[in-house]
Amino acid sequence: MRLLLIEDEKKVADFVARGLRAERYAVDVAYDGPSGWEMASAHEYDLIILDLMLPGLSGTEILRRVRKKSDAVAVLVLTARDATAEKVENFEAGADDYLTKPFAFAELLVRVKALLRRGPVNRANVLHLGDLELDRLSQQVRRAGKRIELTSKEYALLEYLVSNVGRVLTRTMIIEHVWDESFEGLTNIVDVYVRHLRAKVDDPHPAKLIRTVRGVGYCMSDEPEP
Repeated sequence: MRLLLIEDEKKVADFVARGLRAERYAVDVAYDGPSGWEMASAHEYDLIILDLMLPGLSGTEILRRVRKKSDAVAVLVLTARDATAEKVENFEAGADDYLTKPFAFAELLVRVKALLRRGPVNRANVLHLGDLELDRLSQQVRRAGKRIELTSKEYALLEYLVSNVGRVLTRTMIIEHVWDESFEGLTNIVDVYVRHLRAKVDDPHPAKLIRTVRGVGYCMSDEPEP
């Protein structure tokens, strides 16, 4: 896995880079905005760790440019500012996660691993799978044109599944993405919510979209089951 760290505080950058390299990641480092954008535009990275307060070119502008270039690369934003409006602005610009300074390296590492495990994200505003439609802006879900009412967690689970059509998602991956925390020993919570989703999304229709991969997890598909 190849990572790009764009951070103008040299001590912070060098500390984080050393820690990530110790975890066997390949890490490139840029200490200002222009050189960070030059590296991001010239190479393919699996993850970019991006400070917002950068000399020469802001992190938010780099984020916008990165998203014009690629939807696939994950971006973890670092900043000393934690205002809600700024978080919203950067999430709308395409950030995948947000970590406020000062932070513990252990927390950063957990977030890095979660983003890399998640893989490329489908960022389309409206997702389709067969006759299922999910509008990310309004958070409305329809199947065969009929509105489906979901709780916030049911919606988050469905969005994660539909964003990764054909990919098997383990219960641990789902918990870390949908619940944003660890429920060690409680992965059955995923099974409970999948049952809720099936009752609303699949049971009223002949074609079943939510698939169980026995012993592993779940995936979404509109291909006929074998």
